[in-house]
Amino acid sequence: MDDPHAERMLRRRALLTRWLGVGLATVVAVVTLGLGLTGRLTLYVSPETVWFACAAAALTVIAAVWSCTLPLGAEQDHDHDHGTAEADAAAPRRRTAGTVATVAGGLVASGVVIAGLVLPPASLSAELAMSRAGETTTLFAGADDVTLGVADTTTFGVGEWASAFATASRPEAYDGASVTLTGFVTPSDAGGLNLTRMVITHCVIDAQPASLPLAAADEGTYDTGQWIEVTGTVRADADGTLRIEPSEVNRIAEPKDPYEY
Repeated sequence: MDDPHAERMLRRRALLTRWLGVGLATVVAVVTLGLGLTGRLTLYVSPETVWFACAAAALTVIAAVWSCTLPLGAEQDHDHDHGTAEADAAAPRRRTAGTVATVAGGLVASGVVIAGLVLPPASLSAELAMSRAGETTTLFAGADDVTLGVADTTTFGVGEWASAFATASRPEAYDGASVTLTGFVTPSDAGGLNLTRMVITHCVIDAQPASLPLAAADEGTYDTGQWIEVTGTVRADADGTLRIEPSEVNRIAEPKDPYEY
């Protein structure tokens, strides 16, 4: 005879299992597609990988719809043991361990998904940029060309100029170069201000800050994190240190795409 209590427990466990698998994956997929359609997915991944993320999200939604045709608990049927006393004795321990793991995983995963739904999409903060400063050598895209001195500096962003400032063997070759750059303000360890931009390769997990010193910049003029557009000239000091000498600095709103790649 069937045990109604056992059946209810099995049904609840099946519902929780499906939520942790198909449910959470579907919510993440829908959020990803929404960010992609509104152009805000670049706050989390590079533009080159947006299409891949959206394609994977679409496939996830399709798979979720298909999974709804399966009977509840069907995904667990293959785990049932039959015919041995050892299996029957181990079943309660296995169920307890599985329940604990399921609840723990459910709390963490559900928290992540709820945070993604409730919190608005936002770029990485200036505080994070400052905390990551100095973690790795400042080398970004185009570093080889920068070192060889063969790159067209008119196309440089903050990341490429940070490479030039850090690695140039002939810094005097850059003296007098005109720049117009966009970034946010961070304090400099040497005093004054830096123009900073987060540079990502694939997604925000690998983001690293690129910073350029602004000469004759008053530290109290701009708040940390304020976005600015700087027009000026690159100057090489006698010791080979490169800096930007601003001729014009304008406060601006955070750009739609706040990162460099």
